[in-house]
Amino acid sequence: MPKLNINGTEIEVEDSTTVLQACEMAGYEIPRFCYHERLSIAGNCRMCLVEVKGMPKPIASCAMSVNDLRPGPNGEPPEILTVTPPVKKAREGVMEFLLINHPLDCPICDQGGECDLQDQAMAYGADTSRYDENKRAVEDKNIGPLIKTEMTRCIHCTRCVRFMTEIAGVEELGLIGRGEDAEITTYLEAGITSELSGNVIDLCPVGALTSKPFAFSARPWELSKTESIDVMDAVGSNIRLDARSGEIMRIMPRNNDIVNEEWISDKTRFIWDGLKSRRIDRPYIREDDKLREASWDEALTLVATTMSSMVPRKAAMLVGDMASAEEIFSLKLIADQLDWKNIDCRQDGTKLDPQLGRATTLFNTTIEGIDNADAILLIGANPRLEAPVLNARIRGNWAQGSCQVGVIGANEDLTYKTHYLGSSPESLTQLDQSSGFGEILRNAKNPMIIIGQAALQGEHGQTNLIAATKLANGFNALRDDWNGFNVLHTAASRVAGLDLGFVPKDIGIGTQEILNNAKQNQLDFLYLLGADEIDTNALGDTFVVYQGSHGDKGAQRADVVLPGAAYTEKSGTYLNLEGRVQQTNRATFPPNEAKDDWAILRALSGALSKPFGFSNLNELRAQMYASAPHLAQLNAIKPAKLEDIINLSQQDLGTLSSTPLTATAGDFYLTNPIARASKVMNEMSMIKYGQQEKATGTK
Repeated sequence: MPKLNINGTEIEVEDSTTVLQACEMAGYEIPRFCYHERLSIAGNCRMCLVEVKGMPKPIASCAMSVNDLRPGPNGEPPEILTVTPPVKKAREGVMEFLLINHPLDCPICDQGGECDLQDQAMAYGADTSRYDENKRAVEDKNIGPLIKTEMTRCIHCTRCVRFMTEIAGVEELGLIGRGEDAEITTYLEAGITSELSGNVIDLCPVGALTSKPFAFSARPWELSKTESIDVMDAVGSNIRLDARSGEIMRIMPRNNDIVNEEWISDKTRFIWDGLKSRRIDRPYIREDDKLREASWDEALTLVATTMSSMVPRKAAMLVGDMASAEEIFSLKLIADQLDWKNIDCRQDGTKLDPQLGRATTLFNTTIEGIDNADAILLIGANPRLEAPVLNARIRGNWAQGSCQVGVIGANEDLTYKTHYLGSSPESLTQLDQSSGFGEILRNAKNPMIIIGQAALQGEHGQTNLIAATKLANGFNALRDDWNGFNVLHTAASRVAGLDLGFVPKDIGIGTQEILNNAKQNQLDFLYLLGADEIDTNALGDTFVVYQGSHGDKGAQRADVVLPGAAYTEKSGTYLNLEGRVQQTNRATFPPNEAKDDWAILRALSGALSKPFGFSNLNELRAQMYASAPHLAQLNAIKPAKLEDIINLSQQDLGTLSSTPLTATAGDFYLTNPIARASKVMNEMSMIKYGQQEKATGTK
């Protein structure tokens, strides 16, 4: 490995390390604007200049590999200097050039307080400027309702261009012109459509690209910052909640290399305005077909009285997509006390069953493991809409040139080239016979099978699941050193619900049968814990209790409404699609009379005269951990048994359906009650899926 002498300190680094990386390994900060660890090297800001003995002028350390440095005359390690007068003068000169055309509008710039240009001008710039000509001005671009542009501030680092091309996989930004006419713009003057576009706000080192919904709302130092977890999908992206005066003002990503790296989807980032719209902030009871306000005692007494009078086989409970493990566990305790068998956490009707083995319900390869796959088959999955951050990981592996992707289901643009193999599960039977993608899977060292919710729903769901396990077993994807069978979940609560056993027991029935019974007036009572993605028109005369945070489909149909907390207002445990245990943290409090969901269920247990054995969150968790010990291991994944998948693959397959697999994601921006309450998400939905004309670059 190459040895270097950096400011008198000798270190050893790996081959192909850049000089910038080597300097930071030695503990010396190198300023930069265009360089970013996850993007290709551009080398166009020149802020990272350092001096190398033997070279006539400072070099751009981000673009120079340590392998390209020559040793000294007697074989000494190359000597690098980062704090010499020539380096200081060079950096001051670069900063002076960068500020020549940069406007002096820091007091009104939303980047103020978080601006790399401000920080580095203070640390490395001069205190005067020799430029007294007029500054240039660049016309702002309208690239949609998410990103606000002030292109006069742009320093042409091209981070945004490289991100959109390399990570998001949508070539919608580029640099045109030369010299003082150079500017960043969208291709064909169209708005940005990527589901990851908001990440360019974080990447921009100046105030050229900022958050349009957040514009002029607050300064960074006014915000209280809380680390939490996203629940818009099942990836479990690490986020930071910034709040002021009891309101979430913005949502930012946190770096976690093994989950979301440092990216989040646009839905995750801009959902925050929906947290304060259409909120349920007090209990309601339906009388004369209208909901009226009620006290907690009145609402809970009515619910408890009704539940106590129910015949168990004519009562049911459903859990929604954003419920935490604590409230799922609490609701299951009530179901067990009442001996109710009709419970389900799979409101979309998927056929995943924890009795088949935990490994048959997880993304076993892990998100980080995607990087090691050399062939991926997607069955009824659209990761671009169902898990955009995970899709970026697949694209990153594909972009390296060593991984090929096949698709069975809807033929959608996933931002990378795919082998389209057919629209129905029937196409799985042809893989062994084909010399195309079947041969690619057969020759792959680490093949990966990803089955999505579209293939797991309906009457053929379990058949498709068995077919996918057979495929994984037949193509050597199930080994001690590699588990290539994966389920792509779309609900943040699903894995925890399955692990806690919130599924039909014994003679119990699942979601679809529950709704069928309700439609035929054979169901008397239904408890919805944040379950809004069902056909509420099929509930007939059923007495419905809805517990949740937003006045959406479930609340509109409910006979009793109990106001719960949103994910930003409670501390809750969530398991992501790979089974990783993570927790949200409370950033704000629920509005008015709304309460934590577990506390509502505890109060209900008291009204039922069957009180729980806990009175606070810590006691609840202690009881939950006794039932499911792996939930206590934060940021860890409980190993699943490979034999579960192998055993399932040996079951009789039956006949695969020839019915095309339809996408489950639907409208990416309106998949849950919080999203549907968001003005920003509704605007994005209209632009992408509605008839509204797309915003152009010059409007």
